[in-house]
Amino acid sequence: MARFGVDTRPAAAASGGGGGGRGGGAGTGESALSFLSRSFREDLRLIRARAGELETFLNAPVPEPELLARLRRAYSSSASSARTRLDLSAIRKAFEAESWTGATGSTRWRWEEEAEEWEPVRMVKARLRELERRRQEQSPSDMLHKVKLSLKTMSFASEASEDVPPLDFGELFAYFLKQSVPLFDQLGIKRDACDKLVESLCSKRKDFLSASEPSSLRNDNVGDELDLRIASVLQSTGHNYEGGFWSERKAVISDKRHVAIVTTASLPWMTGTAVNPLFRAAYLAKSSKQTVTLVVPWLCKSDQELVYPNSMTFNSPEEQENYMRNWLEERVGFKTDFKISFYPGKFQKERRSIIPAGDTSQFIPSKEADIAILEEPEHLNWYHHGKRWTDKFNHVVGVVHTNYLEYIKREKNGAIQAFFVKHINNLVARAYCHKILRLSGATQDLPKSMICNVHGVNPKFLEVGERIAAERQSGQQSFSKGAYFLGKMVWAKGYRELIDLYAKHKSDLEGFNLDIYGNGEDSHEVQSAARKLNLNLNFHKGRDHADDSLHGYKVFINPSISDVLCTATAEALAMGKFVVCADHPSNDFFRSFPNCLTYKTSEDFVARVKEAMTRDPQPLTPEQRYDLSWEAATQRFMEHSELDKVLSSSSSNSDCSSSSMEQDGNTGRRMRKSASAPNISDVVDGGLAFAHYCLTGSELFRLCTGAVPGTRDYSKQHSLDLRLLPPQVQNPIYGW
Repeated sequence: MARFGVDTRPAAAASGGGGGGRGGGAGTGESALSFLSRSFREDLRLIRARAGELETFLNAPVPEPELLARLRRAYSSSASSARTRLDLSAIRKAFEAESWTGATGSTRWRWEEEAEEWEPVRMVKARLRELERRRQEQSPSDMLHKVKLSLKTMSFASEASEDVPPLDFGELFAYFLKQSVPLFDQLGIKRDACDKLVESLCSKRKDFLSASEPSSLRNDNVGDELDLRIASVLQSTGHNYEGGFWSERKAVISDKRHVAIVTTASLPWMTGTAVNPLFRAAYLAKSSKQTVTLVVPWLCKSDQELVYPNSMTFNSPEEQENYMRNWLEERVGFKTDFKISFYPGKFQKERRSIIPAGDTSQFIPSKEADIAILEEPEHLNWYHHGKRWTDKFNHVVGVVHTNYLEYIKREKNGAIQAFFVKHINNLVARAYCHKILRLSGATQDLPKSMICNVHGVNPKFLEVGERIAAERQSGQQSFSKGAYFLGKMVWAKGYRELIDLYAKHKSDLEGFNLDIYGNGEDSHEVQSAARKLNLNLNFHKGRDHADDSLHGYKVFINPSISDVLCTATAEALAMGKFVVCADHPSNDFFRSFPNCLTYKTSEDFVARVKEAMTRDPQPLTPEQRYDLSWEAATQRFMEHSELDKVLSSSSSNSDCSSSSMEQDGNTGRRMRKSASAPNISDVVDGGLAFAHYCLTGSELFRLCTGAVPGTRDYSKQHSLDLRLLPPQVQNPIYGW
């Protein structure tokens, strides 16, 4: 019996020998089988006996403890149900039904399973057969209908979804046009044309709706109405938009916020982008709501000699940081509490500006990447090849300092260059900032921008003004000198306009001398032009505007129309002087001051100069002094950049680019538009940023557009000065 490991073939086949061997083998095999048969039958008898004893035990009265009585009652109650009865007698019957049979010529054993099936198994088989029969009888359409009903019960649609009318083609097309405005801006298509087309499409939809089905929103702003209309339809479907196509996870916001101010220049270069961000960092750091880091460029010694006055150089970033802090604390009068960090920079002689070398954003640790203030965002990002600012930071504010288009138009082929620079500025402003502040209307109209003067004056100038006002009240003569002009001596800073005005009205201004203070690359040409025309202009070396030798002048003349917001004009007003300046958007902030005299024509210029020389300026009121201070400028910056809202927001709201909440006119529910509807504008911005990243990664493209060679990554000298990884380790080149 091969089933039990015993060979039951005839002995002759097994032994393969003669007759004597066959007889002995048969006797031994029969005795072995007989022994196994008796043993197996005895085991079966014991199993049947145990099964019977168990059945008798469970059915017998239970004089034993309460636990056994509960078991017996449970078994008795289950026996009444044919579905769950556990019939142990079936086991006994199965063993009794077994028989052992032999086959001729061999001994073969067979197990006969004639006992009835165990009840639970039988029920399962019957249930499966019933389901199979029903499936065959049921039509495919009935099955599909049941699947639909099941899916309908699992739907998470809003209860008010049936009350929201579906979108039509006109609304979808209008929304597409509205969200494609960033792309149209880059193509040069006027925004007014798109707005009119969107308004026309939305008006048709309003006319189509009946009076019983009012629009979901009743606003005068068609754009907001369309946004909420899209949001309400998407919300009625249960859709929830979680983020942009290009967006990434930003840094986790801690309890204390961090502000990083990144600028394009640093002291001792006395330029607006070096001085004003330094003051902004000092006054923002006075608040306990945030910590502040000022990030400025570090120049190698060869570039320092070209940029910093009097051939001043620094051997280390720590040495330059000490100089900056001492200069600042001497003027603000309090101990500054902010960090100064450096990024590699390279001076470009042709544009007379500093270009970042490498990815500037990498010099701000990720744990501190919360709020970024980009001073001159277009300048910082012209050749930026690194992480997108709006991806790394929760809130990015740009402050526009310079009218680059005005400077470029003065160069050779300036009109063509200005055309390309205008569109590049639009691209980088849209792709890298959440909010942009323009100091005046003289700057380029950039996306996401608004006009606000967020600069103040050095407190020392306000102190000078208070002292002069006190001297005048006591009867002393405060102004002993006439008129002067102060500024970097380059043609674009107003020297061309000044020489033209004096040359045209030379006879009208006979006997009127003007002192000019400044140094610059065009010093020789400016002085030569004035001497050739024999103008009454006296040239002096450049000085700090707070120098004591300049306090006695009564009139400050500034004919420049290339400035965005002239810091020297604000300082002169703070000292209580007259200011004669052009009627230009860059001077709009100063019009409210009575000592500011503006002119439109050259004849007006002569009249304003004579008026200022014949009378005394008015003392500043406390409100006027406050408007010029850095305290007021910081307050304006906090409000218009929405930084006050960002800093007061909870840490759970990590995306600081706030999305507006609107109220549905039908349901009264408040909906967040950005959480319901994907913003195509964000997708376009991300695509523009990606295209800009790809282009700035090409050294050929960088050189063709005027970048300093080798500024995609920082140099070896930068790595030594700033103790950075060598360039080949920071950006390894893989190859054979």
